[in-house]
Amino acid sequence: MTVDSDQTATGNGQTVQTLAPSDHALIDTAREAIARLYAENRHHIGAALRTRSGRIYTAVHLDTYVGRASVCAEAVAVGRALADGESEIDMIVSVRHPRPSEADRTIRIVSPCGICRELLSDFARGCRVVVPGEEGAVAVPVDELLPRKYSVPKSRNPRQ
Repeated sequence: MTVDSDQTATGNGQTVQTLAPSDHALIDTAREAIARLYAENRHHIGAALRTRSGRIYTAVHLDTYVGRASVCAEAVAVGRALADGESEIDMIVSVRHPRPSEADRTIRIVSPCGICRELLSDFARGCRVVVPGEEGAVAVPVDELLPRKYSVPKSRNPRQ
């Protein structure tokens, strides 16, 4: 792994960035949201995102008895930001609250699922995603979480 002067490291084909104090504050915000809103079989994943303008949005996972109807916390957070007219997302983080039966009560950072990676790639191009790293949390560009993404040619895709 190599590290350049702006604390960006490359290794294993991925670009990872060390976290700034404001990034750690975003993680704390996600943890506080799920700690406050956790409900067994309803909400166990929380997310927080920061827009380029500095606004913070939090959300929780909406679990349902019919799994296909569930909505991930990342999608809810992105929807909240977009509904407020914020289209430039800088960073997002997701955290998981332990179930009551789990001995370890730590709220941990989790990587977004495949569907959320697609959603973030479509609606938050260029954002950084906080994920667990070998020595703690790191930020990676969303595009590196979804290599060889399916896409429409630029001439037919108004989002690009």
